Amino acid sequence: MTDLASVRAMVSGRVQGVYFRAFVCRHAEELGLTGYVRNLPGGEAVEVQTEGERKRLEELIGYLKVGPPGARVEKVSADWSEYTGSYAGFSIRY
Repeated sequence: MTDLASVRAMVSGRVQGVYFRAFVCRHAEELGLTGYVRNLPGGEAVEVQTEGERKRLEELIGYLKVGPPGARVEKVSADWSEYTGSYAGFSIRY
């Protein structure tokens, strides 16, 4: 049986206006993860709520720590929880 989990990651730094959400969405879809990414008010943070295999979630967190060209990631915090199966796919929320 696969090790399924859910993680809510908060990414801060220069992560808005640099195609960060599209970057996250592309990698999450490639990894077969579900959930969403959205900008947070204030202009300096992005929230990523995602579910899937723990190994693939950890891989996505690795991508979050780097970000796309133009981003400057200062901090990534991850809050792990139980898998819920709440999402059909991965999306960008506005």
